[in-house]
Amino acid sequence: MKRGMSPLPFQRKNKIGLILSGGGARAAYQVGVLQGIADALPNGAPNPFPIVCGTSAGAIDAVGLAARACDFRGAIAHMLRIWGQLHVGKIYRAGFFDILRTVAHWLLSLLHSRPANSVSLLDNEPLARLISQCVDFSGIEKAVAAGSLDAVCITASGYASGQAVSFFQGKPELDAWCRARRFGARTQLAPAHVLASTAIPFLFCPIRIGDEYFGDGSMRQLAPFSPALHLGAERVLAITVGRSVPDTSISASRGARLPPLAQIAGFMLDSVFLDAIEMDLERIERINNTVSHVIGHISDGHGAALRRIETLVLAPSEDISAIAMRHAEALPKSLRMLMRCLGGKGNGGANLLSYLLFEKPFVRELIELGRRDAQTRIEEILRFLDCESMPIRAGATIHELPDATRTLRRGAM
Repeated sequence: MKRGMSPLPFQRKNKIGLILSGGGARAAYQVGVLQGIADALPNGAPNPFPIVCGTSAGAIDAVGLAARACDFRGAIAHMLRIWGQLHVGKIYRAGFFDILRTVAHWLLSLLHSRPANSVSLLDNEPLARLISQCVDFSGIEKAVAAGSLDAVCITASGYASGQAVSFFQGKPELDAWCRARRFGARTQLAPAHVLASTAIPFLFCPIRIGDEYFGDGSMRQLAPFSPALHLGAERVLAITVGRSVPDTSISASRGARLPPLAQIAGFMLDSVFLDAIEMDLERIERINNTVSHVIGHISDGHGAALRRIETLVLAPSEDISAIAMRHAEALPKSLRMLMRCLGGKGNGGANLLSYLLFEKPFVRELIELGRRDAQTRIEEILRFLDCESMPIRAGATIHELPDATRTLRRGAM
């Protein structure tokens, strides 16, 4: 929208839940999608997502949005500034001696037959500092009080209980819930909850909350849509980081060689971060079909009536692993050496690389991809959000984009 134009009407008829999945550095794509949505809304438009749920790296984006929900476009601009200036050193310590010290500690523990004090390869203390500096958690309560936010939810996996715990903060009338292997717990969100949700096993150390240690929320999150629905969402928009059109072809040459450790690790991360959303979406579609064909009250077995849930999933139109390979040299030398030791040179390590590559060239390309994907489907998105906005004109130049976008794209050139 050009400066000087009056805001167009914006009406929120349904409670929209936003789901931001995990995916390490891939989560930059989510910020790009949100940027594309923000660009399409009129100045002063309220936050279109009263319910925000994040897991793993998506938890960072979730609290970033929730803490500034009173100013949606401002929140996205703030997130763009953070992601646009990221590098690996702001997420974890990646120096040669940092990694060598951890590996040596494990080897010595093995030689002396005693448990290692360190259970992670990387030290994410820089991420803890970044979250504390860039997210004002007191803004969450202010946004709830102002009516700009109903709830924000962060999911982590409890190592002792084996449960997926959805920590939420929001309106006082919202109730906790308990289901098989998952439950919701009301709390005052803090950096520890985000760090726990992002603690990828073996890479980052578990985080203690209360009497239990927690790790990455995607490990036990069997129903990613569930927290948003429990918090009152009537429609759910999910931004995932797996390719929207997966490669279903089977090549004999692909399986002819033993996969290296880096490829196996990338496959495991894909399974943790990407599979649950697809399976939960299929489950929701089956429930919707059942509800549409059965007349009368249907219960889910816990006293709650089943209802039709409208969903919209936005996913990258390009292969993020291929994008990561184009920027592989941006990874610090110590990590490139580690990747080679794991057999990650070439396409075999592309998936793992895409989760660890918190470097400007890769991050900025993902943000731009997310923005383009959102603009391609903007009319569909706006209809789903039940809002009206000025149509986006095809071929808009860089000078017609918001200031935050211009700043980001100049830095990428």
